[in-house]
Amino acid sequence: MEPIIRAIDVYKTYKTGKVEVHALRGLNLEVQRGEMVAVMGPSGCGKTTMLNCLSGMDEISSGQVLIENTELRTLNDRARTTYRGKNMGFVFQFYNLLPVLSAVENIELPLLICGVKPKEARKRALEAIEQVGIGKWAGHRPAELSGGQRQRVTIARALVNQPAIVWADEPTGDLDSDTADEIMALMVDLNRRNRQTFVIVTHDQRIGDMCNRIIRMRDGVATGEHEDVIVKDAQLVA
Repeated sequence: MEPIIRAIDVYKTYKTGKVEVHALRGLNLEVQRGEMVAVMGPSGCGKTTMLNCLSGMDEISSGQVLIENTELRTLNDRARTTYRGKNMGFVFQFYNLLPVLSAVENIELPLLICGVKPKEARKRALEAIEQVGIGKWAGHRPAELSGGQRQRVTIARALVNQPAIVWADEPTGDLDSDTADEIMALMVDLNRRNRQTFVIVTHDQRIGDMCNRIIRMRDGVATGEHEDVIVKDAQLVA
């Protein structure tokens, strides 16, 4: 089976004045369609850098990142943004919801940006919020929701465009343990039902244990558990 995500000899270097930070050095990995993969390791080891580079949020210095055989580096900024909007969803630790919009308005926003007609966008947003179990809160603004409810809105927003891949950066990091378990159980269920690929950055071993596979990043080396080494000769320092 052709992997949905493939990184080939990826390097990422940040330049700050005369100082260079080599964040990724020779990153190689594959993720299969429908997998739920956890990326784990200590703070500062490069987990978020890797996620940003693989998703096209940040440009790589060299190498190749292919999503469904599309090489993101060959796309211009506008084309890459459009591709992300149609094929990817994002879940962040701190929700990134617009406080002046209701839950359903936050969810439908990515569709409106991509040119979906308002009536269709609202229909799909309401379906998405029902899918995450908080349909009766559709008209409430973020300040009127609990942390767990806000994260469910974020997940619904990530899923509303029916993406092939959902990227999640510490999606349970701002939640208490019980709510974190609920959110993770929801994502596992959505992964199984929809066969969407999830890549989840986390510090929590319990979250990692609920995924199909763990990519560990530590002491400049990243390896895959339950399979052969996934990231070979990688040095991750930022």
